[in-house]
Amino acid sequence: MNRSIRPDAVLVQAVIAGALSFAHLHDLAAAAGQDGWKAWAYPISVDLLLVAAWRRLRSEGPSRLAWCWFLIALVASLGANVATAGFLDLAHPPAWLRFGVAGWPALAFLGGTLLAHTAHAVEDPGPVVPAESAPAESAPAVETERVAPIPEPEPVPAVVPDPAPALPAADPAPSLPVPAPLVDHARKVADEHRTRTGTPIDTDTLRARLGVPAPMADAIAAQLA
Repeated sequence: MNRSIRPDAVLVQAVIAGALSFAHLHDLAAAAGQDGWKAWAYPISVDLLLVAAWRRLRSEGPSRLAWCWFLIALVASLGANVATAGFLDLAHPPAWLRFGVAGWPALAFLGGTLLAHTAHAVEDPGPVVPAESAPAESAPAVETERVAPIPEPEPVPAVVPDPAPALPAADPAPSLPVPAPLVDHARKVADEHRTRTGTPIDTDTLRARLGVPAPMADAIAAQLA
């Protein structure tokens, strides 16, 4: 479906105003000695700084940095429009105009860099203090009927059971018979362990060196002691 193109009065007005401002800035730069492409670069620089400052204000909220550079770019644009209306002799521009036009690139570069790389300062709201909770409204008293007190039951004496009779102590397990050759070999192993480590051999090491079960190792250790 073809849509009819209807001109927007605001857009047309913006284009006309921008073209006139652009031409005035070009004429002022050319009068101040900036010829050729340099005279066309001045209006672009002023308008870009104005747009960058306005975008910073719209995206991150009001800040002194954005407002400062917005006003500088606005004064530069408005001043060029007024200066080209016959208030200044552009054929013989004054020294201060030449000075301002020559120093504008450094000023615009500084403003653009600060607007692009300076973080927006966010004010610290401070510690959050929780609001004191309002006292809860007291619930209406409910009238209750009086009930006769219930008598407490008499305590029942605790029954202590008789202590169980003590079990007779178990007789120690009889020691296993150990052959004499095994005892002699174990004594050599124990002496060799004491010589090498400086400490007497323990039962687990003796059992591992002799390869005998734990009861037999205990019986051998008892004879070596």
